[in-house]
Amino acid sequence: MTTILMVLICLGLSLGPRTHVQAETLPKPTLWAEPGSVITQGSPLTLRCQGGLKAQEYHLYREKKLASWITRIQPELVKKGRFHIPSVTWEHTGRYRCQYHSHTQSEPSDPLELVVTGVYNRPTLSALPSPVVTSGGNVTLQCVSQLAFDGFILCKEGEDEHPQCLNSQPRTRGWSWAVFSVGPVSPSRRWSYRCYGYDSRSPYVWSSPSDLLELLVPGVSKKPSLSVQPGPVMAPGEELTLQCGSDVGYDRFALYKEGERDFLQRPGRQPQAGLSQANFTLSPVIRSHGGQYRCSGAHNLSSEWSAPSDPLDILITGQIPDRPSLSVQPGPTLASGENVTLLCQSRGRMDTFLLTKDGAAHHPLRLRSEHRAQQHQAEFPMSPVTSAHAGTYRCYGSLSSKPYLLTHPSDPLELVVSGAAETLSPPQNKSDSKAGAANTLSPSQNKTASHPQDYRVENLIRMGVAGLVLVVLGILLFEARHSQRSLRDAARR
Repeated sequence: MTTILMVLICLGLSLGPRTHVQAETLPKPTLWAEPGSVITQGSPLTLRCQGGLKAQEYHLYREKKLASWITRIQPELVKKGRFHIPSVTWEHTGRYRCQYHSHTQSEPSDPLELVVTGVYNRPTLSALPSPVVTSGGNVTLQCVSQLAFDGFILCKEGEDEHPQCLNSQPRTRGWSWAVFSVGPVSPSRRWSYRCYGYDSRSPYVWSSPSDLLELLVPGVSKKPSLSVQPGPVMAPGEELTLQCGSDVGYDRFALYKEGERDFLQRPGRQPQAGLSQANFTLSPVIRSHGGQYRCSGAHNLSSEWSAPSDPLDILITGQIPDRPSLSVQPGPTLASGENVTLLCQSRGRMDTFLLTKDGAAHHPLRLRSEHRAQQHQAEFPMSPVTSAHAGTYRCYGSLSSKPYLLTHPSDPLELVVSGAAETLSPPQNKSDSKAGAANTLSPSQNKTASHPQDYRVENLIRMGVAGLVLVVLGILLFEARHSQRSLRDAARR
């Protein structure tokens, strides 16, 4: 019994100091980088290690590989847990931890991965199929580089202090690329991204960042209006201006084209109180400008975009080597109230025909093509005609595979509507007036041609009125004489 008691006492004396040491184990410090752990090559950087109040000295180390630069830090800065790098290079990259001492050593901090960017050329980031994403939808972001990277990083920016990054392996070698799935998206947040490429043998050495890609998620606030000057049908080389405007007072506007991988942004300006607008000029117009456009507005203090505007089609002429013909039945000169049909025809295959009127604000009329008598054609009826139908018309053809690319325009056809006092022929261009001179006369020419006949009719009317007046006077004179005779006869009696 005495022997057992002595053994227990010895065990207690030996375990006592160990238990005390474990109770004095220091908590792990915090390690962070200023201004951040992902930093551009050549920039200054400070690694900060912060422990308890009893910390007397700090120790910074890099995992797997000795960091000789740490030994050159001034001792007074090391005691404060400050490890400064005047100009970061790829040699400073890696996975770091720190500890501090106060009679005993603390646990190591959580790891910090120091990444240097700008060592390689930047990749390209795009959204598939479009950066305009409906609320609740998903989108694929593609990062592409001509360098043979075998790793890519996608980082979300704008909301958090530290970007949220995703790592992905490329799909092919050589011209390398990787895809990232993003979503579901909502209009209440900002969705801005950049991507980087790297070599897996040096995972902390990244390329320069791609250009910023922002996703546009339309919301439900009032949609703006989208208009175009001088018109939606344009020839290559001309200048086109799309104007997005609203009475809500948006601070910025975005213009996007269906199927495009990017969109344009412009600050809003206020031409008058309560209105805001932005102009988007496309000049010179080229084939690729053809398509369907929309725009949205937003306030500076909000990440939410408005509902999209109604779509606006931009059509580019001269992109199909054909020129349809335009004719009119029964003829180009009509009386108000008559029926008329404009016929657009082409010997070449056309899926759709479009009819435009010079100076008209509305969009072109569009009809499906019909095949008759070895020709493709479409009939545009107008009945009954009014003075508003008068003007110069042209027609175009298009194919369903490329609906925004048109043929060359037909020769102009001028429609003249007469028979109403308020009807006047619109001003003519020189080329248009020559084309229509053989078949039509303007209202002023019609008036001049009818003057001789008008004079004869007027003279006949005047003579008839004068004769009628003479007859009436004769009757009155006869009645006066007859009444005088009656009075004389009565007096004699």
